[in-house]
Amino acid sequence: MDDYMSDDDYYFEAEEDDPFEWSNEEGPSTKVITKESLLAAQKVDLERVMDLLSLKEHHARTLLIHYRWDVDMIFAVFVERGKDSLYAEAGVTVENFGNLSLSESSSEVMCDICIEELPAEETTTMDCGHCFCNNCWTEHFVVKIVEGQSRRITCMAYKCKAICDEGKIRNLVSARDLELANKFERILIESYIEDNNRVKWCPSVPHCGNAIRVEDDDYCEVECTCGQQFCFHCSCEAHSPCSCFMWELWTKKCEDESETVNWITVNTKPCPKCHKLVEKNGGCNLVQCVCGQCFCWRCGGATGYEHNWVGITGHSCGRYKEDEVTKTEQAKKELLRYIHYHNHYQAHIDSIKAEVQLKENMQEKISKLEARLPEIKDYHWVTDGVYRLFRSRGVLKYSYPFAYYMFGDHLFQNEMTKKQREIKQNLFEDQQQQLESNVERLSKYLEEPFDEYDENKVMETRDKCTTLAKISDDGCKKLYECIENDLLGPLQQATHIIAPYYSKGVKKASQLPGNDQQ
Repeated sequence: MDDYMSDDDYYFEAEEDDPFEWSNEEGPSTKVITKESLLAAQKVDLERVMDLLSLKEHHARTLLIHYRWDVDMIFAVFVERGKDSLYAEAGVTVENFGNLSLSESSSEVMCDICIEELPAEETTTMDCGHCFCNNCWTEHFVVKIVEGQSRRITCMAYKCKAICDEGKIRNLVSARDLELANKFERILIESYIEDNNRVKWCPSVPHCGNAIRVEDDDYCEVECTCGQQFCFHCSCEAHSPCSCFMWELWTKKCEDESETVNWITVNTKPCPKCHKLVEKNGGCNLVQCVCGQCFCWRCGGATGYEHNWVGITGHSCGRYKEDEVTKTEQAKKELLRYIHYHNHYQAHIDSIKAEVQLKENMQEKISKLEARLPEIKDYHWVTDGVYRLFRSRGVLKYSYPFAYYMFGDHLFQNEMTKKQREIKQNLFEDQQQQLESNVERLSKYLEEPFDEYDENKVMETRDKCTTLAKISDDGCKKLYECIENDLLGPLQQATHIIAPYYSKGVKKASQLPGNDQQ
């Protein structure tokens, strides 16, 4: 969307020694995985699986990739179904066929792929026991890597589902194409991110190169060390209290301007002569374009000008019918409803853009006050008030797309009666409007030239800002509680889970140590 602002444009760090005692909550446990710490992150999970099942590293990685790096899932399958079922499902073969020495095998080996007899040292046996020549294995591996199927390359033997040893793949491919072997290595390493439900790339643009790992619930909002805040579940901008599904529908609607297109489709027809759009403003089906061409509104066909109560000259269509009124009125209603919610949504975006100037001016105001009124020691209320203003603005901004879908006919039309919907809407809008009122008042006081006030008036402004900041925070909590408990809760909609609200905002992910710090 053209009017989207990144969080960097208006992000404010909450004060560490917060004097206003916002609730002592803990956000989700998140870690930033850099290029340097990616191997270390993999190593922890690999060692857990290797230790439990007494496996080699490549077998452990095969299990982890198959189970999307969910160690707990691997342990659960192991306990419930046993080791054989666990291995078979993932394509892991732990027999020692692949470790036979050359002295134990014949000097000449027939490759069943190219039907050639070659020296045993020019062949390779995988853990499953199947042996083919190195050239055939290499061709097989190269094709799989080029096609992007290198995470789980299976044996070439007919109906064999065993996953090939990554070390042998690496050795054979590197002998022919070192760059392709390096690509294979990168893909294996990055599978920890690509195949892991608990890890996602930071969606920053340009990309910072970091990934984020969430330890607990994936329905949360996270912040990378680069400053990018996003919804972990859908990787879009942080959008609560709007659910991921609602946000996807809203962004598409805004991009497509689907309601406007719907209105144009219902209310206009192209002239059959000049193709300009013509709007019908009367009840009769005979309309005339500015170019002079007459045509039938119902079918769009060209006609003559003369008509009577039965039909139009040279045309068989009848007069205007009632279903046209219903269709047009419904389109108008939907368009006006969309415009209402989009205007309020856009108004908060515009306010955020305008209030960004506060960020640039606040430190200057504080410096002036410190020089002019040194007896006032604490100015945390200024930065905290600005932070609370932007935090609350964000909640209000996303509350309008939520309301559009919550109380419309798009998602829940069969789960609420008209009366229930009306009650829920009134309850939500009461909370929303109260929060909006307090946020506007907070904005008003923060924009005042309080750096020019005398001491008494500065203290009066401080008290007002402190109170309104706390009230706004409480208002955000109540709005979330209303959504979770009164609106979505009774509907039991698993597809509309929202990220929880935290007074101090999205918690910044901590750095995962690299290999040199393990």
